[in-house]
Amino acid sequence: MSATDTSGPDLRRAAAARALDLVKPGMRLGLGTGSTAASFVTLLGERVRAGLDVVGVPTSEATRVQAEREGIRLATLDEMPQLDLTIDGADEVDDALRLIKGGGAALLREKIVACASRRMVVIADAAKRVETLGAFPLPIEVNAFGLAATQLAIAAAIGKAGCTGGIRLRVGADGAPVVTDGGHRIVDAHLARIPDPEALPAALGAVPGVVEPGLFLGIASAAILAAARDGAAHVPVLGALG
Repeated sequence: MSATDTSGPDLRRAAAARALDLVKPGMRLGLGTGSTAASFVTLLGERVRAGLDVVGVPTSEATRVQAEREGIRLATLDEMPQLDLTIDGADEVDDALRLIKGGGAALLREKIVACASRRMVVIADAAKRVETLGAFPLPIEVNAFGLAATQLAIAAAIGKAGCTGGIRLRVGADGAPVVTDGGHRIVDAHLARIPDPEALPAALGAVPGVVEPGLFLGIASAAILAAARDGAAHVPVLGALG
């Protein structure tokens, strides 16, 4: 049963509600981007309107707009460069808590905010858990200048890192390239599997024009992965929440 199946439990909301238990008064929170993170922002807004005092740093303009609508007090990372906790989603997570992120084209800001936090906790439905990363196309944020040359270099770097597959510039419904909040583009690498997740970022990082790949390694401390069982949502945890 999927998270969008209206006949079953709302898995995104279930994972977000479990993460909300980690939030304490006075916390400085990183607010993630994407549909599951949006569920968390909605629930956080309810708590804030009931009197919870926290400050959030959004990872995208979309999250900023939602958080402001929910009445959550916000700051920038320049104003508040050290955070207590970031709650964010993931496109894939393996048993070592390695992630693929960037389906929402916010991976650079998401990684900056997560790395400025004492803890990052992932919220997702259990279908995002995989044995080997790579079935979800790996987003790579790139500079718009020299895009064709950068794409050729990315393809070569992927091969040197032991991966196979093609790359594709991400475009929107209008056929125009997707532009990130930072003014960059997204190249998606369709790799099927990433046998050595630690080798790939180093190879991609050596390519001029690559801003950041969507591999999050050694950043998440736990993942709350909601699953449907007997018509109800269960929220097992991978890693340690404390």
